[in-house]
Amino acid sequence: MSKNTKKAVLYRMMTPDHQCPYGLKTLDMLKREGFEVDDNHLASREETDAFKAKHNVTTTPQVFIGGERIGGYEDVRKHLDKPVVDPDKPSYRPVIALFSMTALSALALNMGMNGSWISVQAVEWFIALSMVVLALLKLQDVESFSTMFLNYDLLAKRWVPYGRVYPFAEGLAGILMVGGLFNWLSIPLALFIGTVGALSVFKAVYIDKRELKCACVGGNNNVPLGFISLTENLMMVGMAVWMWYAHGWF
Repeated sequence: MSKNTKKAVLYRMMTPDHQCPYGLKTLDMLKREGFEVDDNHLASREETDAFKAKHNVTTTPQVFIGGERIGGYEDVRKHLDKPVVDPDKPSYRPVIALFSMTALSALALNMGMNGSWISVQAVEWFIALSMVVLALLKLQDVESFSTMFLNYDLLAKRWVPYGRVYPFAEGLAGILMVGGLFNWLSIPLALFIGTVGALSVFKAVYIDKRELKCACVGGNNNVPLGFISLTENLMMVGMAVWMWYAHGWF
């Protein structure tokens, strides 16, 4: 049947205790594509298991168009020529989203506090907030982060506990820099971890030519180690040097 067929039959699990989220997403997608949907609810575990056995499938929801079984949510997306996310494909989306949000937050803070969109302080807030959010992502699963970090960080390879210390150090430096507090601590801390990080990424990517995942946004991601990772560390170094200069310590 043509992909333009506008009638579809959907079977999805919907019990008093559970409503399948992929079933809802599939129903919504079909309706938005202009399909008239015959929405069939599998109201119990027994009914769901019987449906799976009858059609020799292992999951629900299941969609039929023109009498042909299309499959589940991802299969329907493919059938409708919609993009399907490959969980193993490298992606910069997490860091793009992160830096976009921290940049917008810094601009909003600056407008609210100083009456202008951009200033030196807005840039400082952007970097400090980015450090805080990056640390937060790492702290969600410190062990996963530290394991991935060991693949390339020069100091962590020599002193393994550094991989578990790093997120706390980055978060502390970022929080202090947001408020301009205890500069005697935040500045050298950011300078140290940023310098070690930048050297580690540069060696792994540009000298050793290794293809690795970056631990910058936590231990469970597909962000490639490279320019973005180097930028994170150089931002910390730049922030530390600027604050050092601004406070007349040179």
